[in-house]
Amino acid sequence: MGIKFTKMHGLGNDFILVDCRTEDPGDWPALAKRLSHRRLAIGFDQALLLYDSDIADFKMEILNGDGSVVEMCGNGIRCFASYIRDRNLFAGDTIRVETLAGIQVCRFDGEMVVVDMGEPEFEGRKIPADFDGTVREHPIPLEEGNAVITCISMGNPHAVIFVDDVERYPVEDIGPQVENHPFFPNRVNVEFVEVLDRNRIRMRVWERGAGVTMACGTGACASAVASFWTGRTERSMEVILDGGSLHISWDSESEHVFMTGPSTEVFEGEFTIHPLTAPR
Repeated sequence: MGIKFTKMHGLGNDFILVDCRTEDPGDWPALAKRLSHRRLAIGFDQALLLYDSDIADFKMEILNGDGSVVEMCGNGIRCFASYIRDRNLFAGDTIRVETLAGIQVCRFDGEMVVVDMGEPEFEGRKIPADFDGTVREHPIPLEEGNAVITCISMGNPHAVIFVDDVERYPVEDIGPQVENHPFFPNRVNVEFVEVLDRNRIRMRVWERGAGVTMACGTGACASAVASFWTGRTERSMEVILDGGSLHISWDSESEHVFMTGPSTEVFEGEFTIHPLTAPR
C-alpha cells in the first residue's frame, strides 16, 4: 500500500503531512513511530493528518514521532495552512482548523502565516499540572537540585525555565527529567529561555515525545507569555529558536496570543507500508 506524503518544516521543526481524506491506512500511532526514524525511514518530529471537519474548514490531527497524540502544534499548523493554500483546497485569506486544542484561525500575510493561538491557560490543574492555582517560578525537585518552572498551556502543556546562558544549558539532561516529572500527569514540553532584552528572547526546546527540536511554535508562545508574566519583557517580541525566529504578540485587549512565522515545503513522496519497515 502506497501513501503519498509531503515533507514540510517550520524553522526546522519538521513534519510529514498526509491528506487522509483520500487515503488513510489507519493505525497512525504505529505508523508514526516507524516512519519518523531518521535513518531507516522518512524522519520527522510530527505527523500532520488532514481530514474534513464538521465544525471548521479542515481538521488537523497530530502525532509525535513516538506515536503519541499532540493537542496542538504551532509550527505544524502554519505548514498545514500553507499546504491547503498552495493546493487551492480553500479560497480565502483565513482558514479555520479544528484541532484537539479547539478551532485555530490562520491568516496569510504574504509568505508568512499569522495564527491566532487563543488565550493562554494558567490554572495548574487545567495545564495539566499537579498544582492548585498558577505555577509561576515554582521549584520542582530533579535528580540533582531543583528546576524553577513557569507553566502555561497553549492548547498543550509547557514548562518554561529561565536560564542565564541557554547555549550552554544542559537541555538534553534536564529536558527529559522535567518532561516525565510526576508533577505533570500528561508529561510536558520544556522551554529553556534566555532573555536578551525587553523585546527579544532566545529559546531552546525539549518537546514532549520528540526530544530536542529546532523550533516549537506553541513553546515560543508559552515562552513569550511567561517572559511578560514574570516581568522580564514586553508583550510583543522576537523569539529566536535554533531554526530561526518567530514574532509573538500577546494582545492586551483580547488576551489572545498571535504567532507569525514562515513555513517551507521540502518535497513530496510516497511510502510503502510493508512488514520490513523498521521500528523506531
